[in-house]
Amino acid sequence: MLRLALIGVTAGLFSALFGVGGGIVAVPLMILAAGFKERPAMATSLAAIGLIAAVGTVTYAFHGEVEVGPAALVGIPGAIGAIGGTWLQQRLGGRTLSLAFATLLAAIGVRLLVFS
Repeated sequence: MLRLALIGVTAGLFSALFGVGGGIVAVPLMILAAGFKERPAMATSLAAIGLIAAVGTVTYAFHGEVEVGPAALVGIPGAIGAIGGTWLQQRLGGRTLSLAFATLLAAIGVRLLVFS
């Protein structure tokens, strides 16, 4: 319980600071620190994202920082992409899923190191 709560705090902090948290922070931490398998970690992260996003949105809206039009233009297709991603994730083998996720994280790391 405590590990999951700490993962949640970390994901929320990174989400508010950098706009990431669910997939980039919470999933690896749930796999490494809490012993989750990839699929349950991803599913749990997606469930938590809704709550984390709502709190972050309200906080930023309180400070007048939310651009509703662009948020809808990103959010609506993002919701459609989440449905497609979930469909695909359920059809990939566990090893393929792990390698794809590791590749994504490595590519993000290289991109940030090289082009920032």
